[in-house]
Amino acid sequence: MPATAPVPTMEPPRPAAPPVPSPARIPAGLGPPAAGAPAPVKIEVEAVNFFYGGKQALHSVSLDIPENKATAFIGPSGCGKSTLLRCFNRMNDLVDGVRLEGSIRLGGQDIHAPNLDVIELRKRVGMVFQKSNPFPKSIYENVAYGLRIAGVRQKAVLDAVVEKSLRGSALWDEVKDRLHESALGLSGGQQQRLCIARAIAVEPDVILMDEPCSALDPIATAKVEDLIHELKREFTIVIVTHNMQQAARCSDRTAFFYLGQLIEYADTGTIFMNPSNPQTEAYVSGRFG
Repeated sequence: MPATAPVPTMEPPRPAAPPVPSPARIPAGLGPPAAGAPAPVKIEVEAVNFFYGGKQALHSVSLDIPENKATAFIGPSGCGKSTLLRCFNRMNDLVDGVRLEGSIRLGGQDIHAPNLDVIELRKRVGMVFQKSNPFPKSIYENVAYGLRIAGVRQKAVLDAVVEKSLRGSALWDEVKDRLHESALGLSGGQQQRLCIARAIAVEPDVILMDEPCSALDPIATAKVEDLIHELKREFTIVIVTHNMQQAARCSDRTAFFYLGQLIEYADTGTIFMNPSNPQTEAYVSGRFG
């Protein structure tokens, strides 16, 4: 008698997996932050228009600057990137006839609030300029200057802060034996790092850098770029640069400006490798600007 074929058995149906809730359905604040969650916002710029007299330099600019990151502003000359940078510590207030519409908040505080102390704001938002500007004083006194202005007189405190700041600017080993010599005797790259040390000595929240390497040779530029990577562990950094390679090397986020408008703002890798705006792609690839 021929063998009968085995009857295939049916597996019992598996229970359907529970639906995965979409991120929008997950209540805010529950569970650990997702990997790659955005950094907290340090500076909020909302609908900023800026005028030099009758000339409008910025047109409805809105963006958030993340905390403890380096953000680069790029774009051709005259596009408004340095103007916006100087808005963050109200340096533009020193220019006659300027006017700002919109709001800028630092740590949630409106920097144009009537009761805001502008001197305190500039302590919280330090600045390093395009051309190094050491004071005609000793290296030590350059770094200690902000503390002395704030009323600090104890030598032990000043000594500790000067050393910490010079170490933070990667300059200590080069100048520790000549602290009381004139800062004007330093090389251009050393002077720029001294200005960075002077800025961080008062422990600001934010460091603004307006083309800090434009006058430096490649070796000095590399040292400043390495320094930016170290400093963003403690500070929020915003840098204006015309150097596309520099923006790509040392920033986490990049904003592209053109004719006073913010054209595109995204992670630096996206801006340089996969921009969404044709103007951005044309600029970073060197086809204009």
